This record gives sequence, structure tokens and C-alpha cells, in this order.
Amino acid sequence: MSDPLRQELLDIFVGRATRRYGLSEINQLQHALQSAALAEADNAPPATVLAALLHDVGHMIHDLGEDPASRGVDDVHEALGAQWLAERFGPDVSEPVRLHVTAKRYLCTVESDYFGKLAPDSVRSLKLQGGLMSADEVEAFRANPHHAEAVRLRRYDEEAKDPHARTPDFDHYLRHVPACRRA
Repeated sequence: MSDPLRQELLDIFVGRATRRYGLSEINQLQHALQSAALAEADNAPPATVLAALLHDVGHMIHDLGEDPASRGVDDVHEALGAQWLAERFGPDVSEPVRLHVTAKRYLCTVESDYFGKLAPDSVRSLKLQGGLMSADEVEAFRANPHHAEAVRLRRYDEEAKDPHARTPDFDHYLRHVPACRRA
């Protein structure tokens, strides 16, 4: 018997994720696979591996066209993706996704060298996403129980842009779905 969730994920990520990922030389699927591979290599829990794989689903389910940030539009992909994921998975998958943009703002605020690691399109979107955090925003982010996994996810996200990286295929990571899906 086929799993409708597995098919839905395949339709989105294998069917629609062939668009270029921002300004990098990879597409959305390659970025997702690299993010998940980095999480797996870091011995992250299954929910974090899935969050890494699926963190940009919001880019693929909105109707704003390709690269809305270049038009000055924040696609709020983190909120859209987290909402979509929360209907299918528990908060250990959806919440780090919801917070991964906030984690970028956080890291740029608290780590002096993090901004320099951002890709040009990530710098552009940072402005649309609110820029650096205030002290109150830093405190509120740190108080969130999912902030540490969101930071972890953000680091995978930033590293996952290598056009020569080799990763397992999408199905390899879908083995984590049964343990993480919403009951």
C-alpha cells in the first residue's frame, strides 16, 4: 500500500524542486538533500534530519513565482512551510523550520563572523526578514524550546550549497517519516 504523505513529499521535492536555489549553482532538491546529509553526518535526531530535508518546503508551495526576494518580497517561506509541516509532523519537525529564518537573524546578531558566511541572496533576504535582532528579540528567541535545533538547522542550511556534493537520494531520508509524522 502506498503512503500518501510520501507521495506528496515526492511530488513537491522531486516534482517541483528543480528550480535554482536562490543565486547558488544548485537547485532546491540538491539543497534539501545536502541539508539533510549534513544533519545526518552530525548525528542529529530523526526529526532534525527531516526538518533539514524539508525546511524550504514553503518556497515550493507558495504562488509568488521564482525568487520573490529579488522583487523585494519576503515569501515568509518559514511560516508557510512550518504550517504545512505541522499538519503532517510533530513540532520537533515543524518548529525548527518555523524558526530557521529567525535563527539566521539571531546568528548574525550574536556571532560577529556569521554575517560574512551568508550567501549574497541570504544577505538580501535578511533585510526583508527583519535584519539584526534587538536584545529583547534575542532573549525571546533563546526562551523558545526549539531555538537550539533551529540554530542547528540554520547552520546546515547555510552550508548546503555545494554544486559538487554527493548525497543519498530523497527516499533515503523518508525512512524518518513514520517516527515523526503526526498521529
